Amino acid sequence: MSAAPSPGSSAARDVPVDPNALAAAVWPAGAHRDGAGELVLGGVAATELAARFGTPLYVMDESEVREHARRARAAFETAAAAHGTAARVYYAGKAFLSTEIVRWVTAEGLGVDVASGGELAIAIAGGADAAALGFHGNNKSVAELERALDLGVGSIVVDSHIEIERLAALTARADAGHTGPQTVFVRVNSGVHAETHSFLATAHEDQKFGFALHDAPAAVARIREIPGLRFGGLHSHIGSQIFGVAGFREAAARLIDLHAALLEGGEVPALNLGGGFGIAYTEADEPTDIADLAAAIVGAVAEECAARGVPVPRLAFEPGRSIVGQAGVTLYEVGTVKPVHLESGVDRLYVSVDGGMSDNARTALYGAQYSARLASRTSTAVAALSRVVGKHCEAGDIVVDLEYLPRDVAPGDLLAVPATGAYCYSLASNYNAVPRPPVVAVRDGEARLIVRGENVDDLLARDVGAAPRPADASTKGPHA
Repeated sequence: MSAAPSPGSSAARDVPVDPNALAAAVWPAGAHRDGAGELVLGGVAATELAARFGTPLYVMDESEVREHARRARAAFETAAAAHGTAARVYYAGKAFLSTEIVRWVTAEGLGVDVASGGELAIAIAGGADAAALGFHGNNKSVAELERALDLGVGSIVVDSHIEIERLAALTARADAGHTGPQTVFVRVNSGVHAETHSFLATAHEDQKFGFALHDAPAAVARIREIPGLRFGGLHSHIGSQIFGVAGFREAAARLIDLHAALLEGGEVPALNLGGGFGIAYTEADEPTDIADLAAAIVGAVAEECAARGVPVPRLAFEPGRSIVGQAGVTLYEVGTVKPVHLESGVDRLYVSVDGGMSDNARTALYGAQYSARLASRTSTAVAALSRVVGKHCEAGDIVVDLEYLPRDVAPGDLLAVPATGAYCYSLASNYNAVPRPPVVAVRDGEARLIVRGENVDDLLARDVGAAPRPADASTKGPHA
């Protein structure tokens, strides 16, 4: 079992004046408490949601997702227009992808980027226009690339010389079903390190994604030689959960240097600067507003282009977390509460819930910080130092490392953890054979299931040894 984090790992969080209050930056805009003190999401009470769908339960506020999608699109389009160019916004599907999410973001004018054949299938099943899809991934299989070509995916972001040659062979086949050359972007490691967990920083040299700056020109030259491919431009992604614009400014400077050099050999139509824009997980977090981010990043690109005397290219961005993160809330039921006296002399409540690292792996993976509130009631009890933990056989199975909950939190209470719309459902597992929770959408006082939860029968259905054997199974096969 893994070791537990240090008791003082996030002790900087202040004791709240009111442990029932909902911080506006963390919760969906429509979240509030009703007259009885119960948490209401999308117009639906938490106890009603738990009674209908069970716990743990992922709750997604549809209006919140749509609003963030609209704001992101408007911010980048407006910023780009101010500098005489255009911008396209793609939703980064890895944050959380389902057919319903696809319908929401595409209805608001966003494209979708996917990173696997499965995500591609979900995007298409959700009604996305293949021409508005971007396909990422450092190890796309031949079958995945064939499917993307057959569907007419708008752009493929190439990550290695091997992938370029795979595409060259596929587009040259006589039986290829696609028409016209396939647009490809070259992913470049700018060398800019995002100020985030090392596992989330994706633009430094010593990692699996993309081409180093000095290797990218050879990749572009090879693409330009292949009749079945069209060079669409450069792509960069410096990491995730980033606050501020300094990293994006530096990345833009390095990429525009490369962009200007590549113009000597032909057209470089676009620059995709990825996403990674941070959100607030606790009251202490202060992410940059999306409109300010867009203006600063696009402005930095325009400045770098002007300094080199080149036109500003078309731009693209790929927000994911900032579209769905704040829209998601996970509901749990409290199972046990245990006070623990620490060597420092401090007492901590360990509040165990009916989920854990199987539905939210981020705390264990990255040391991510979250907040929590009682959802089924309010309390006048004093705030107590608390740690919300799961039911898994790991000391590191922590949902919320440090929070101050009312001291009278008790078995049967509903607990809500906000800002769980991104990278919780998509990283969910069946650790300890715990079924993955359902996902419910709420809007205007109505709730509907958008992803069915699993049960133990689902787990056993995939276990070949648990399935009934055919009557004649003992007489067939080489090992009968």
